[in-house]
Amino acid sequence: MTQTSSDDARLMGASSRQAEVLAAVTERGMIRVTDLAAELGVTPVTVRRAVSELAEAGLVRRVHGGATAVGARAMGGPVAQGTATIGMLVPSLDYYWPDVARGAEEEAKRLGLRVTLRGSVYQATDERGDLQRLIDAGASGLLVAPTLDGAGGDVMREWLAEAPVPVVLMERNASVGSVQRTVESVITDHADGTTMAVHHLVGLGHRLVGVALSQDSPHTPRLRADWLATCGEHGLDPAAVVDRFIPDRREPGFEPAIESIIDEVVATGTTALLVHSDPEAIRLIQRAEERGLSVPGDLSVVSYDDQVAAMSAPALTAVRPPRRTIGRTAVGLLAARMADPGRPVHRVLVSPTLMVRDSSGPPGA
Repeated sequence: MTQTSSDDARLMGASSRQAEVLAAVTERGMIRVTDLAAELGVTPVTVRRAVSELAEAGLVRRVHGGATAVGARAMGGPVAQGTATIGMLVPSLDYYWPDVARGAEEEAKRLGLRVTLRGSVYQATDERGDLQRLIDAGASGLLVAPTLDGAGGDVMREWLAEAPVPVVLMERNASVGSVQRTVESVITDHADGTTMAVHHLVGLGHRLVGVALSQDSPHTPRLRADWLATCGEHGLDPAAVVDRFIPDRREPGFEPAIESIIDEVVATGTTALLVHSDPEAIRLIQRAEERGLSVPGDLSVVSYDDQVAAMSAPALTAVRPPRRTIGRTAVGLLAARMADPGRPVHRVLVSPTLMVRDSSGPPGA
């Protein structure tokens, strides 16, 4: 490993540790250094260093032996008055994002802030009107999960470069302006989630691990890239298994795509699939069983979502993104930015959780 890559690895490790400590403080309100160190399997010095860095950034308050969340009284300025409003724009009000919004509302309430919510749509062509309406309604800062692809993405990046209020992106990364300035963000560590899923399947004995991913999700390119990388780590051949995209389930092509994926499972001998998201995974299992395949005997399935995975039969093993934590952490970042506009830009990664259930098992079991 070169010196540069070693430095990068240390920086990534420090960022991940800070994210873990910040998530713990955000969820619990207070942590003790020794207790959290034992929980994370690291030394107290490591946690104490992360606490110091987070405190310097205004994200936590140091106390004797630990840290507490930054409360409204400690924030100063408009936040301390309990009158500041946060505007929130999300691409869906009925899937995934309600949990993020609830997490944001919980943290905002704790900090004495108000949240105003608006819904957009995936692949919006121009979301500036929605953002302006939130600002006109009194928002002093914005939490946004914007469209960043295509023409709509170009428009949004231009707006972000000159945004009139502080902005924190949720589940999105962006660099804007002539100097490619980084926009503050909090995102799920999808690489970690994909790696956990593939490691789980390989640990069960699978060597033919494919993917079937929603073609409309903004996370699909990242999930597929991480799947390819993890296959490489394990010496798996991604060209020998299912590697497909699934149309929106409301489109006429959805059912034919599911049928075609099962055909390919049989033809390639694929024994395990990582599927995004829950509805696609559930429908795929139903159709596979109708065609005589057993789950997990003939085909193990891991869903990337865990919105309704536990309700499936069999219950789906699933990667669970930290939805509420994303919302809570985003509010904390925005509140700190509103209190200190000159603070360094933060990009926070939060690890998902692998929920092992009945849909995954050894091949041929």
